[in-house]
Amino acid sequence: MPSDEAGPLCPLEFRYGRPEVRALFSRELRLRRALRVEGALAETQGELGLIPPEAAKAIARAVAGEGVRLARVDELEASLRHDVMSIARALAEEAGAAGAWVHFGATSADITDTALALELQESLRVLRADLTGLAVVLLDLAERHRATAEVGRTHGQHAVPQSFGYKAAVGAAEVLRHRQRLDELTPRVAVGKMAGAVGTGAGFGPNAAEVEARVMHRLGLAADEAPTQIVGRDRIAEFTNLLALIAGTCERLATEVRNLQRTEIAEVAEAFDEAHQVGSSTMAQKRNPMLSENVTSLARLVRAFALTPLENMAQWHERDLTNSANERIVLPHAVVLADDILAKLARVFRELSVDPVAMERHLAASGGGAMTERLMLALTAKGLPREDAHELLRTLTRDLASGEPLAARASADPRVVRWLTPAEVVDLLDPREYVRAATEKTDRVVARLRAEL
Repeated sequence: MPSDEAGPLCPLEFRYGRPEVRALFSRELRLRRALRVEGALAETQGELGLIPPEAAKAIARAVAGEGVRLARVDELEASLRHDVMSIARALAEEAGAAGAWVHFGATSADITDTALALELQESLRVLRADLTGLAVVLLDLAERHRATAEVGRTHGQHAVPQSFGYKAAVGAAEVLRHRQRLDELTPRVAVGKMAGAVGTGAGFGPNAAEVEARVMHRLGLAADEAPTQIVGRDRIAEFTNLLALIAGTCERLATEVRNLQRTEIAEVAEAFDEAHQVGSSTMAQKRNPMLSENVTSLARLVRAFALTPLENMAQWHERDLTNSANERIVLPHAVVLADDILAKLARVFRELSVDPVAMERHLAASGGGAMTERLMLALTAKGLPREDAHELLRTLTRDLASGEPLAARASADPRVVRWLTPAEVVDLLDPREYVRAATEKTDRVVARLRAEL
Protein backbone atom coordinates (compact mmCIF):
# COMPACT_ATOMS: atom_id res chain seq x y z
CA MET A 1 0.00 0.00 0.00
CA PRO A 2 1.15 3.60 -0.62
CA SER A 3 2.67 5.26 2.41
CA ASP A 4 0.93 8.16 4.16
CA GLU A 5 4.35 9.83 3.97
CA ALA A 6 4.20 10.08 0.17
CA GLY A 7 4.67 13.85 0.32
CA PRO A 8 2.57 16.96 -0.30
CA LEU A 9 -0.67 16.61 -2.21
CA CYS A 10 -1.13 20.13 -3.55
CA PRO A 11 1.29 21.45 -6.25
CA LEU A 12 1.08 24.81 -4.51
CA GLU A 13 3.29 23.32 -1.82
CA PHE A 14 6.19 22.48 -4.12
CA ARG A 15 5.67 23.74 -7.68
CA TYR A 16 3.71 26.98 -7.90
CA GLY A 17 3.84 30.21 -5.96
CA ARG A 18 6.65 32.18 -4.37
CA PRO A 19 7.77 30.88 -0.96
CA GLU A 20 7.39 34.25 0.74
CA VAL A 21 3.78 34.52 -0.41
CA ARG A 22 2.92 30.93 0.45
CA ALA A 23 4.30 31.69 3.91
CA LEU A 24 1.57 34.30 4.46
CA PHE A 25 -0.91 31.44 4.75
CA SER A 26 1.08 29.15 7.01
CA ARG A 27 -0.75 27.69 9.98
CA GLU A 28 1.71 29.36 12.31
CA LEU A 29 1.04 32.85 10.92
CA ARG A 30 -2.69 32.25 10.97
CA LEU A 31 -2.45 31.31 14.64
CA ARG A 32 -0.43 34.46 15.39
CA ARG A 33 -3.03 36.65 13.68
CA ALA A 34 -5.84 35.11 15.72
CA LEU A 35 -3.84 35.65 18.90
CA ARG A 36 -3.21 39.28 17.91
CA VAL A 37 -6.96 39.78 17.73
CA GLU A 38 -7.51 38.16 21.12
CA GLY A 39 -4.76 40.35 22.55
CA ALA A 40 -6.20 43.52 21.04
CA LEU A 41 -9.60 42.65 22.51
CA ALA A 42 -8.18 42.07 25.99
CA GLU A 43 -6.12 45.28 25.95
CA THR A 44 -9.13 47.31 24.85
CA GLN A 45 -11.36 45.79 27.51
CA GLY A 46 -8.70 46.48 30.13
CA GLU A 47 -8.58 50.15 29.09
CA LEU A 48 -12.36 50.44 29.33
CA GLY A 49 -12.56 48.61 32.67
CA LEU A 50 -14.51 45.69 31.24
CA ILE A 51 -11.91 43.24 32.52
CA PRO A 52 -9.24 43.75 35.19
CA PRO A 53 -6.38 45.82 33.74
CA GLU A 54 -3.79 43.40 35.16
CA ALA A 55 -5.56 40.51 33.42
CA ALA A 56 -5.47 42.42 30.15
CA LYS A 57 -1.73 42.98 30.52
CA ALA A 58 -1.13 39.31 31.31
CA ILE A 59 -3.08 38.23 28.24
CA ALA A 60 -1.16 40.71 26.07
CA ARG A 61 2.13 39.33 27.45
CA ALA A 62 1.02 35.80 26.64
CA VAL A 63 0.27 36.83 23.07
CA ALA A 64 3.54 38.74 22.64
CA GLY A 65 5.63 35.98 24.22
CA GLU A 66 4.53 33.45 21.62
CA GLY A 67 4.21 30.80 24.30
CA VAL A 68 1.02 29.52 22.70
CA ARG A 69 2.19 26.70 20.45
CA LEU A 70 0.45 25.28 17.42
CA ALA A 71 1.00 21.76 18.74
CA ARG A 72 -0.98 22.58 21.89
CA VAL A 73 -3.78 24.14 19.87
CA ASP A 74 -3.98 21.00 17.71
CA GLU A 75 -4.02 18.81 20.82
CA LEU A 76 -6.93 20.78 22.26
CA GLU A 77 -8.84 20.81 18.98
CA ALA A 78 -8.64 17.02 18.78
CA SER A 79 -10.94 16.85 21.80
CA LEU A 80 -12.84 20.16 21.63
CA ARG A 81 -13.53 19.91 17.88
CA HIS A 82 -13.59 23.72 17.74
CA ASP A 83 -10.70 25.75 16.32
CA VAL A 84 -11.28 29.08 18.04
CA MET A 85 -12.05 27.54 21.43
CA SER A 86 -8.79 25.63 21.12
CA ILE A 87 -6.88 28.86 20.51
CA ALA A 88 -8.68 30.66 23.33
CA ARG A 89 -8.04 27.83 25.76
CA ALA A 90 -4.36 27.56 24.82
CA LEU A 91 -4.02 31.30 25.33
CA ALA A 92 -5.85 31.08 28.66
CA GLU A 93 -3.41 28.41 29.82
CA GLU A 94 -0.46 30.62 28.91
CA ALA A 95 -2.00 33.67 30.63
CA GLY A 96 -2.40 31.88 33.99
CA ALA A 97 -5.07 33.28 36.30
CA ALA A 98 -5.82 36.03 33.76
CA GLY A 99 -6.93 33.33 31.36
CA ALA A 100 -10.42 33.55 32.84
CA TRP A 101 -10.88 36.77 30.86
CA VAL A 102 -9.67 35.54 27.46
CA HIS A 103 -12.28 35.90 24.68
CA PHE A 104 -14.64 37.76 27.05
CA GLY A 105 -17.83 38.77 25.20
CA ALA A 106 -16.56 37.66 21.79
CA THR A 107 -17.82 35.05 19.35
CA SER A 108 -15.60 32.86 17.20
CA ALA A 109 -16.20 34.83 14.01
CA ASP A 110 -15.03 38.02 15.76
CA ILE A 111 -11.62 36.37 15.93
CA THR A 112 -11.55 34.43 12.66
CA ASP A 113 -12.98 37.15 10.41
CA THR A 114 -10.79 39.84 11.93
CA ALA A 115 -7.72 37.62 11.57
CA LEU A 116 -8.79 36.96 7.99
CA ALA A 117 -8.96 40.71 7.40
CA LEU A 118 -5.34 40.99 8.56
CA GLU A 119 -4.40 38.21 6.16
CA LEU A 120 -6.21 39.87 3.26
CA GLN A 121 -4.62 43.21 4.11
CA GLU A 122 -1.16 41.64 3.80
CA SER A 123 -2.23 39.94 0.56
CA LEU A 124 -3.43 43.22 -0.91
CA ARG A 125 -0.08 44.85 -0.19
CA VAL A 126 1.72 42.04 -2.03
CA LEU A 127 -0.64 42.18 -5.01
CA ARG A 128 -0.39 45.95 -5.25
CA ALA A 129 3.40 45.70 -5.44
CA ASP A 130 3.02 42.99 -8.09
CA LEU A 131 0.76 45.17 -10.23
CA THR A 132 3.10 48.12 -9.89
CA GLY A 133 6.07 45.97 -10.87
CA LEU A 134 4.37 44.57 -13.97
CA ALA A 135 3.22 48.04 -15.02
CA VAL A 136 6.76 49.40 -14.72
CA VAL A 137 8.15 46.57 -16.86
CA LEU A 138 5.52 47.21 -19.54
CA LEU A 139 6.17 50.95 -19.48
CA ASP A 140 9.89 50.36 -19.90
CA LEU A 141 9.13 48.12 -22.87
CA ALA A 142 6.79 50.75 -24.30
CA GLU A 143 9.50 53.40 -24.10
CA ARG A 144 12.12 51.19 -25.71
CA HIS A 145 9.84 50.33 -28.62
CA ARG A 146 7.80 53.51 -28.85
CA ALA A 147 8.66 53.80 -32.57
CA THR A 148 9.19 50.14 -33.45
CA ALA A 149 6.86 49.65 -36.43
CA GLU A 150 4.52 46.67 -36.26
CA VAL A 151 1.40 45.80 -38.17
CA GLY A 152 -1.72 45.72 -36.03
CA ARG A 153 -3.92 42.67 -36.22
CA THR A 154 -7.67 42.32 -35.83
CA HIS A 155 -9.50 39.01 -36.30
CA GLY A 156 -6.04 37.49 -36.80
CA GLN A 157 -5.61 39.54 -39.97
CA HIS A 158 -3.41 42.53 -40.79
CA ALA A 159 -5.06 45.78 -39.76
CA VAL A 160 -3.20 49.13 -39.79
CA PRO A 161 0.34 49.94 -38.60
CA GLN A 162 1.11 50.76 -35.01
CA SER A 163 4.20 50.54 -32.82
CA PHE A 164 5.09 47.63 -30.57
CA GLY A 165 5.58 50.20 -27.83
CA TYR A 166 1.94 51.20 -28.09
CA LYS A 167 0.91 47.57 -27.60
CA ALA A 168 2.96 47.49 -24.39
CA ALA A 169 1.49 50.82 -23.24
CA VAL A 170 -2.03 49.42 -23.68
CA GLY A 171 -1.08 46.55 -21.38
CA ALA A 172 0.41 48.89 -18.78
CA ALA A 173 -2.75 50.99 -18.71
CA GLU A 174 -4.87 47.89 -18.13
CA VAL A 175 -2.63 46.69 -15.31
CA LEU A 176 -2.78 50.06 -13.58
CA ARG A 177 -6.57 50.08 -13.82
CA HIS A 178 -6.47 46.93 -11.73
CA ARG A 179 -4.26 48.70 -9.21
CA GLN A 180 -6.86 51.46 -9.02
CA ARG A 181 -9.56 48.86 -8.42
CA LEU A 182 -7.43 47.28 -5.69
CA ASP A 183 -6.97 50.63 -3.97
CA GLU A 184 -10.72 51.26 -4.16
CA LEU A 185 -11.71 47.93 -2.66
CA THR A 186 -9.01 47.73 0.03
CA PRO A 187 -11.10 49.72 2.56
CA ARG A 188 -13.98 47.32 1.90
CA VAL A 189 -11.86 44.18 2.28
CA ALA A 190 -9.52 45.04 5.17
CA VAL A 191 -12.53 44.93 7.50
CA GLY A 192 -12.99 43.03 10.75
CA LYS A 193 -15.64 42.84 13.44
CA MET A 194 -15.92 42.64 17.21
CA ALA A 195 -19.69 42.56 17.48
CA GLY A 196 -20.67 39.24 19.00
CA ALA A 197 -22.98 36.43 18.06
CA VAL A 198 -25.34 38.19 15.63
CA GLY A 199 -23.45 41.42 15.03
CA THR A 200 -25.25 43.70 17.48
CA GLY A 201 -22.45 43.82 20.05
CA ALA A 202 -24.89 43.09 22.88
CA GLY A 203 -22.38 40.91 24.71
CA PHE A 204 -20.08 43.90 25.19
CA GLY A 205 -22.81 45.98 26.80
CA PRO A 206 -23.06 49.76 26.42
CA ASN A 207 -19.39 49.96 25.45
CA ALA A 208 -19.82 47.74 22.38
CA ALA A 209 -19.17 50.42 19.77
CA GLU A 210 -16.11 51.67 21.63
CA VAL A 211 -14.74 48.16 22.07
CA GLU A 212 -15.01 47.42 18.37
CA ALA A 213 -13.60 50.78 17.29
CA ARG A 214 -10.58 50.50 19.58
CA VAL A 215 -9.83 46.88 18.67
CA MET A 216 -9.90 47.67 14.97
CA HIS A 217 -7.78 50.77 15.44
CA ARG A 218 -5.19 48.69 17.28
CA LEU A 219 -5.10 46.24 14.39
CA GLY A 220 -5.12 48.84 11.60
CA LEU A 221 -8.46 47.70 10.24
CA ALA A 222 -11.88 49.17 9.62
CA ALA A 223 -14.97 47.68 11.24
CA ASP A 224 -17.85 46.20 9.31
CA GLU A 225 -20.59 48.70 10.07
CA ALA A 226 -23.40 46.15 9.82
CA PRO A 227 -22.21 42.54 10.14
CA THR A 228 -24.20 39.49 11.07
CA GLN A 229 -22.23 36.92 13.03
CA ILE A 230 -19.72 37.23 10.20
CA VAL A 231 -18.32 40.00 8.05
CA GLY A 232 -20.39 40.39 4.89
CA ARG A 233 -19.20 37.91 2.27
CA ASP A 234 -19.81 40.35 -0.55
CA ARG A 235 -16.45 41.79 0.52
CA ILE A 236 -14.64 38.51 -0.07
CA ALA A 237 -16.49 37.98 -3.35
CA GLU A 238 -15.41 41.40 -4.57
CA PHE A 239 -11.80 40.59 -3.73
CA THR A 240 -11.73 37.26 -5.56
CA ASN A 241 -13.51 38.79 -8.54
CA LEU A 242 -10.77 41.42 -8.73
CA LEU A 243 -8.28 38.57 -8.80
CA ALA A 244 -10.30 37.08 -11.66
CA LEU A 245 -10.06 40.37 -13.57
CA ILE A 246 -6.32 40.51 -12.98
CA ALA A 247 -6.03 36.92 -14.18
CA GLY A 248 -7.98 37.86 -17.31
CA THR A 249 -5.47 40.58 -18.13
CA CYS A 250 -2.55 38.27 -17.42
CA GLU A 251 -3.93 35.66 -19.78
CA ARG A 252 -4.58 38.27 -22.47
CA LEU A 253 -0.99 39.52 -22.31
CA ALA A 254 0.46 36.01 -22.13
CA THR A 255 -1.64 34.96 -25.13
CA GLU A 256 -0.28 37.92 -27.11
CA VAL A 257 3.26 36.73 -26.43
CA ARG A 258 2.34 33.17 -27.39
CA ASN A 259 0.80 34.29 -30.67
CA LEU A 260 3.65 36.61 -31.60
CA GLN A 261 6.13 33.83 -30.83
CA ARG A 262 4.49 31.42 -33.30
CA THR A 263 7.00 30.19 -35.87
CA GLU A 264 5.24 31.89 -38.78
CA ILE A 265 5.20 35.24 -36.94
CA ALA A 266 8.27 35.15 -34.65
CA GLU A 267 8.18 38.85 -33.75
CA VAL A 268 8.90 38.24 -30.06
CA ALA A 269 10.22 35.38 -27.97
CA GLU A 270 10.48 34.51 -24.32
CA ALA A 271 13.98 34.31 -22.95
CA PHE A 272 15.50 30.85 -23.45
CA ASP A 273 18.56 29.49 -21.69
CA GLU A 274 20.40 28.04 -24.68
CA ALA A 275 23.02 26.45 -22.45
CA HIS A 276 20.61 24.29 -20.46
CA GLN A 277 16.90 24.73 -21.22
CA VAL A 278 14.98 22.05 -23.12
CA GLY A 279 11.88 22.78 -25.17
CA SER A 280 10.80 19.24 -25.95
CA SER A 281 11.82 15.72 -24.98
CA THR A 282 11.81 14.68 -28.63
CA MET A 283 11.85 17.81 -30.81
CA ALA A 284 15.21 19.35 -30.03
CA GLN A 285 14.51 22.48 -32.06
CA LYS A 286 11.64 23.65 -29.86
CA ARG A 287 11.81 27.03 -28.09
CA ASN A 288 8.39 27.18 -26.44
CA PRO A 289 6.74 30.14 -24.67
CA MET A 290 6.53 28.05 -21.51
CA LEU A 291 6.11 30.83 -18.96
CA SER A 292 3.33 32.47 -20.95
CA GLU A 293 1.57 29.14 -21.27
CA ASN A 294 1.97 28.57 -17.54
CA VAL A 295 0.47 32.00 -16.85
CA THR A 296 -2.46 31.16 -19.11
CA SER A 297 -3.09 27.86 -17.35
CA LEU A 298 -2.96 29.28 -13.84
CA ALA A 299 -4.98 32.39 -14.78
CA ARG A 300 -7.89 30.14 -15.72
CA LEU A 301 -7.76 28.58 -12.26
CA VAL A 302 -7.67 31.96 -10.51
CA ARG A 303 -10.80 32.97 -12.42
CA ALA A 304 -12.50 29.73 -11.35
CA PHE A 305 -11.81 30.59 -7.72
CA ALA A 306 -14.06 33.66 -8.05
CA LEU A 307 -17.23 31.57 -8.23
CA THR A 308 -17.22 29.99 -4.77
CA PRO A 309 -17.08 33.29 -2.82
CA LEU A 310 -20.10 34.44 -4.82
CA GLU A 311 -21.92 31.33 -3.63
CA ASN A 312 -20.82 32.05 -0.06
CA MET A 313 -22.78 35.30 -0.01
CA ALA A 314 -25.96 33.27 0.54
CA GLN A 315 -25.92 32.37 4.25
CA TRP A 316 -28.74 30.97 6.35
CA HIS A 317 -30.01 33.81 8.53
CA GLU A 318 -27.18 35.40 10.53
CA ARG A 319 -24.63 32.77 9.46
CA ASP A 320 -23.87 29.17 8.74
CA LEU A 321 -20.64 27.29 8.09
CA THR A 322 -20.98 26.82 4.35
CA ASN A 323 -18.30 29.43 3.61
CA SER A 324 -15.81 28.32 6.24
CA ALA A 325 -14.21 25.21 4.77
CA ASN A 326 -13.98 26.40 1.19
CA GLU A 327 -12.48 29.80 2.10
CA ARG A 328 -9.57 27.98 3.73
CA ILE A 329 -8.83 26.52 0.30
CA VAL A 330 -9.94 29.26 -2.09
CA LEU A 331 -8.30 32.33 -0.61
CA PRO A 332 -4.72 31.06 -0.16
CA HIS A 333 -4.78 29.42 -3.59
CA ALA A 334 -6.25 32.45 -5.34
CA VAL A 335 -3.77 34.89 -3.76
CA VAL A 336 -0.68 32.71 -4.16
CA LEU A 337 -1.47 31.96 -7.80
CA ALA A 338 -2.40 35.57 -8.62
CA ASP A 339 0.95 36.67 -7.22
CA ASP A 340 2.68 33.86 -9.10
CA ILE A 341 1.27 34.79 -12.52
CA LEU A 342 1.95 38.49 -12.02
CA ALA A 343 5.58 37.79 -11.08
CA LYS A 344 6.03 35.39 -13.99
CA LEU A 345 4.49 37.78 -16.49
CA ALA A 346 6.75 40.60 -15.31
CA ARG A 347 9.70 38.29 -15.93
CA VAL A 348 8.40 37.43 -19.43
CA PHE A 349 8.25 41.09 -20.47
CA ARG A 350 11.45 42.07 -18.66
CA GLU A 351 13.41 39.43 -20.60
CA LEU A 352 11.38 39.50 -23.82
CA SER A 353 13.30 39.33 -27.09
CA VAL A 354 11.78 41.69 -29.68
CA ASP A 355 12.61 41.38 -33.40
CA PRO A 356 11.98 44.72 -35.18
CA VAL A 357 13.21 43.26 -38.47
CA ALA A 358 10.51 40.58 -38.42
CA MET A 359 7.94 43.25 -37.59
CA GLU A 360 9.05 45.37 -40.55
CA ARG A 361 8.99 42.32 -42.80
CA HIS A 362 5.40 41.48 -41.88
CA LEU A 363 4.34 45.09 -42.34
CA ALA A 364 5.87 45.11 -45.81
CA ALA A 365 4.23 41.77 -46.59
CA SER A 366 0.84 43.45 -46.50
CA GLY A 367 1.73 44.88 -49.92
CA GLY A 368 0.42 48.25 -48.83
CA GLY A 369 -2.88 46.77 -47.65
CA ALA A 370 -2.20 47.89 -44.09
CA MET A 371 -2.47 51.50 -45.33
CA THR A 372 -5.74 51.12 -47.24
CA GLU A 373 -7.56 53.26 -44.68
CA ARG A 374 -5.34 56.28 -45.32
CA LEU A 375 -5.75 55.99 -49.09
CA MET A 376 -9.52 55.70 -48.72
CA LEU A 377 -9.70 58.79 -46.51
CA ALA A 378 -7.57 60.78 -48.97
CA LEU A 379 -9.84 59.81 -51.89
CA THR A 380 -12.87 60.85 -49.85
CA ALA A 381 -11.25 64.18 -48.97
CA LYS A 382 -10.61 64.78 -52.68
CA GLY A 383 -14.28 64.29 -53.54
CA LEU A 384 -14.95 60.58 -54.07
CA PRO A 385 -17.82 59.45 -51.78
CA ARG A 386 -16.51 57.35 -48.90
CA GLU A 387 -18.65 54.34 -49.80
CA ASP A 388 -17.30 54.42 -53.36
CA ALA A 389 -13.72 54.81 -52.14
CA HIS A 390 -14.16 51.87 -49.77
CA GLU A 391 -15.58 49.64 -52.52
CA LEU A 392 -12.84 50.67 -54.94
CA LEU A 393 -10.10 49.72 -52.50
CA ARG A 394 -11.89 46.53 -51.49
CA THR A 395 -11.66 45.37 -55.10
CA LEU A 396 -8.09 46.57 -55.53
CA THR A 397 -6.89 44.59 -52.51
CA ARG A 398 -8.15 41.21 -53.69
CA ASP A 399 -5.33 38.64 -53.67
CA LEU A 400 -2.96 41.37 -52.51
CA ALA A 401 -0.65 38.95 -50.73
CA SER A 402 0.08 37.01 -53.91
CA GLY A 403 -0.13 39.78 -56.51
CA GLU A 404 1.43 43.15 -57.24
CA PRO A 405 1.54 45.75 -54.45
CA LEU A 406 -1.34 48.11 -53.86
CA ALA A 407 0.75 51.13 -54.88
CA ALA A 408 1.16 49.74 -58.40
CA ARG A 409 -2.48 48.73 -58.68
CA ALA A 410 -3.82 52.05 -57.43
CA SER A 411 -1.41 54.14 -59.51
CA ALA A 412 -2.60 52.33 -62.65
CA ASP A 413 -6.32 52.54 -61.87
CA PRO A 414 -8.10 55.46 -63.60
CA ARG A 415 -10.63 55.72 -60.75
CA VAL A 416 -7.72 56.52 -58.40
CA VAL A 417 -5.56 58.69 -60.64
CA ARG A 418 -8.54 60.91 -61.31
CA TRP A 419 -8.08 62.14 -57.76
CA LEU A 420 -4.48 61.34 -56.83
CA THR A 421 -1.11 61.31 -58.59
CA PRO A 422 1.08 58.18 -58.43
CA ALA A 423 3.48 60.03 -56.15
CA GLU A 424 0.63 60.90 -53.77
CA VAL A 425 -0.48 57.27 -53.76
CA VAL A 426 3.00 56.10 -52.82
CA ASP A 427 3.20 58.71 -50.06
CA LEU A 428 -0.21 57.76 -48.69
CA LEU A 429 0.76 54.10 -48.52
CA ASP A 430 3.90 54.86 -46.50
CA PRO A 431 3.26 53.43 -42.99
CA ARG A 432 5.55 55.92 -41.23
CA GLU A 433 2.72 58.41 -40.65
CA TYR A 434 0.66 55.85 -38.76
CA VAL A 435 3.69 54.68 -36.81
CA ARG A 436 4.43 58.30 -35.93
CA ALA A 437 0.90 58.68 -34.57
CA ALA A 438 1.36 55.50 -32.51
CA THR A 439 4.69 56.79 -31.20
CA GLU A 440 3.20 60.10 -30.10
CA LYS A 441 0.27 58.41 -28.40
CA THR A 442 2.62 55.96 -26.68
CA ASP A 443 4.58 58.91 -25.30
CA ARG A 444 1.39 60.52 -23.97
CA VAL A 445 0.13 57.32 -22.39
CA VAL A 446 3.50 56.48 -20.83
CA ALA A 447 3.89 59.98 -19.39
CA ARG A 448 0.46 59.86 -17.79
CA LEU A 449 0.96 56.37 -16.37
CA ARG A 450 4.41 57.22 -15.03
CA ALA A 451 2.84 60.14 -13.18
CA GLU A 452 0.27 57.75 -11.72
CA LEU A 453 2.94 55.43 -10.40
